[in-house]
Parts: sequence; C-alpha cells; structure tokens
Amino acid sequence: MSIAGLDIGTTGCKITVYSDEGRYLYKAYRDYPVSRYESEHEIEAGLIFEAVKAVICEVTAEIQDIRGIGVTSFGETFVMLDDTDKPIRPSMLYTDPRGRVECQKLVDELGIDTIARITGLNPHTMFSLPKIMWVMEHQPEEYARVKRIMLMEDYIVYLLTGTAQIDYSLASRTMAFDIKELCWSKVMLDAAKIDSGLFSRPVPTGTSAGGVREEIQDLLSLSKETIIVSVGHDQIAAGIGAGVFDTTVAVDGAGTVECITPVFDRIPENNALVKGNYAIVPYIIPGKYVCYAFSYTGGALVKWFVDNLAGYEKQKADSGHTSIYDVLESNMKDKPTGILVLPHFAGAATPYMDSGSKGAIVGLTIEHNASDLMRSMMEGVVYEMYYNMEVLRSAGIEVSMLRATGGGAKSKLWMQMKADILNVPITSLGSSEAGTTGCVMLTMIAAGIYQDIAEAAKRMILDLEVYTPRKNQHLAYMKCYKRYKKLYKAVRPLV
Repeated sequence: MSIAGLDIGTTGCKITVYSDEGRYLYKAYRDYPVSRYESEHEIEAGLIFEAVKAVICEVTAEIQDIRGIGVTSFGETFVMLDDTDKPIRPSMLYTDPRGRVECQKLVDELGIDTIARITGLNPHTMFSLPKIMWVMEHQPEEYARVKRIMLMEDYIVYLLTGTAQIDYSLASRTMAFDIKELCWSKVMLDAAKIDSGLFSRPVPTGTSAGGVREEIQDLLSLSKETIIVSVGHDQIAAGIGAGVFDTTVAVDGAGTVECITPVFDRIPENNALVKGNYAIVPYIIPGKYVCYAFSYTGGALVKWFVDNLAGYEKQKADSGHTSIYDVLESNMKDKPTGILVLPHFAGAATPYMDSGSKGAIVGLTIEHNASDLMRSMMEGVVYEMYYNMEVLRSAGIEVSMLRATGGGAKSKLWMQMKADILNVPITSLGSSEAGTTGCVMLTMIAAGIYQDIAEAAKRMILDLEVYTPRKNQHLAYMKCYKRYKKLYKAVRPLV
C-alpha cells in the first residue's frame, strides 16, 4: 500500500509517493504555462488539471496500490466554473493588478479593522474576493454563467471526486472566510454582493473528500478504494511536513520564496500582525493559528545572480565537473561582507507588501568578487527575515527554533549564516519537499495508516543536522543589520 502527495504550484505540479511505512518510492512533475502581461497575470485552470492527470498516470504506471492522494495548492487564485464544470475564463494569479478599486470599496464600507478581525488579513488586491468583484463588475456576462467558484485545491479535489469542499487554511486566502467561526463570512460576502453558495463547503485541514469518480478511475489507474484528501494551502502543508506543532518552533521555507511560518495559540490583541501584513491562518491543531512572514526573493535571488552574473564561475564549475554553488561558496569568507542588498528584486513582501519596491546593492568596492556578491545576497535575504522576526516579536510571537526545508536547506553555509544572523538554532530536515510530505502524512491519517499527527511525524520526518548560532558572528552581523534597517527608507524614494 502507498500514499501520494500532490502539490499544485503556480508553474507546475508534482506528486510524490511513499510506502505505508514512510519510505520514498517515486516522484513525477509537469509544468504549465503562465501568462503575464502588464495588466493581467493569468493561468488556465484546465491546463492544471491536465497536468494533474498526467502526473497521476505516470506514478500509477509504476505503482499500482495507491491508497490515497492528498492535495495541496498555492492560494488566492480562483477558477469560475459553469454548469458543466468547465472554466469560464482564465484564472487571475495573486500578482494580477486587477481588483484595486474593488478592494478599496470593501475598505470604505467595512473598514480595515473589521475586515482584519473577520478574515485575519490586511485587505489587499492579492486575495480572491476583490478580483471576483472585478469580474462581476467588468465581465457581467461571464459572471452570470458562474455556478461554482473554487481555489485550486478544491477545484482539483472536486474534479477527482465530485465533492466540493475546501479546507480552512486555503479558504482563508480568499478574504471571504471567518477564521474564528470557520465559515464563509456573511459580512464580507454581503459587502461584495457575492452568493456564498458559489463556494465549496469549508472543512478541517486533512478531511477526506471520498473516493475517485467512477468515470475517471480507469483513466487514472486508481481503484475505487483510493481516497482524495483536502490538505490545504501549500505553506500549511509545509508546516505539517516540517513537524512544526509547537508555538516556539517555526518553519523556514528556504525555497524560491523565503517564508517563516510560526505557530501561536491566540490572535494577538495589539493588531501588530495585521499592521505588518501577516495573514492569520487557522492551523491543523484546533485553536492554533499560523502566519506567514516572507520575502518574494529567497533562493530566486541567488539563482538570478548565478544565471546572470556568474559566467566565469559557471565555466570553472563545468570544467571541474562540480556545482557552481560549490565553486562560489568555496571562496566565501566566514564573516559579514559589509555589502547591503535590499532583496526586493520582485517587490517587497511582509511587512511592507510594497509591489513598487525594487532591489538595491550598496557598498561594493573593486576589492569585492563574485563570491562576496553572492554571499551578500544571501545575507540580504536573512536580514529581511530578521526584521520580520522583530515585528513578530512585537506581536508576542517568539520563535526559538527553526526547521528548514526547501532547496536552500541543502546549503550548510547558508544554514549556518541564518543561525548566526537570526540567533536561533536551525534544524535541516531530511526532506526538501515538506509540502508533499505534509500531504502524505495527513492522507495516511485519513486512510487509517497512522493514528494521529504525532505518529505520522515520528515515522516520516527525519532531522539531518542542527546549526547553532555563534555569538561573535551574530554580533558582527548585527552591526551590518543596523545599517540594513535604514536601506528600504533610503532607497524607496529613488525607485
């Protein structure tokens, strides 16, 4: 018997299969195109489902006893279906600029404090509700055909099972969900003039949607006993897959985007999270919440540097049959570079949420080399997260341990740098794909293989190495950090 985790991302989907003993078996991936223009950022939901079917067929050609598939996805982006379950229009990504006027209408009618109290969100155009309002306003003929509105998790679960359900964590990315009452908010939807009946039924994270539709079982080579599970927003799945259930521990998602996800027992009363644009999201453990502190450029910034500014080092790596990252890291000095990098190369995420901010590199001299520049970019990403942790502390959220996942967790140098700057121990996990691991864990529980989340974590999560902060290094980095805190305000008026 085996269990699969299906992770639906913005540019591609992957499915990872484990045995019922927690042993990795197989993985498949398919990408799909994204359309980005100045005035619209869209993706075709139908292409996502085709990719999902392709990865399922690939794994079932190799493994015939899949007992369950857990589904996680990126948030905010919604699909509108007609009465034949076909997408009516392309799906707007969270970066799509449309919805600003509609978001302001909600703020004018309800106020920021009311919206934040209900949804746990600082109103923003990235969320689903303002964009749904935009379609209703600007494309009324298309909106009149809408019979269902779904995010990507519940869309895929619905097409696989016929059950329209969405887990709490993903529902909260719409700006239409009451995070305390755990239901669609009548206040928000009445203000938006949207029928709550268009949305899927909210369910707890990890809820089974039942078996696969009979008409597609043969196509996908899945049996009638195979269950499909609504796992949730990808960051929630990563938290589960990283084994983060304690309020003192947080996930460090060291991927393309850098994201720290802490757990807390109650919503802070001082409004610091909302002011800092930290989304408050219901967690798998009843009564607990998480929030997302993130930078759009984590590993993406390092990759940009390697792809565009490290040609000589790439040639050296190719001739020596080694990794370019190994070449660059081998020449790095184990101390702060003194170069300041504002990592807003794709805009600023928390706590600013400033899409107009730009990246900056300050303090270069002719004595610096490519390794120094790459290290400074790593430092800039971590300084940005240290600032986020300061804001979280002001809200009463204190993180004393990080559990790192993602491609960046493989770099011992970067892990030690993070421990030194953030001044907390960091544990590198055995799986860089915590999202699919979290999917599999919850699906194994739903399938009755594991009794609870504690047993699943014990069986499936492997700690590799712990990086301990070095006091002298932390103090040295803090001298640079004091300058870094002034960088955004200094650069922003110029760009």
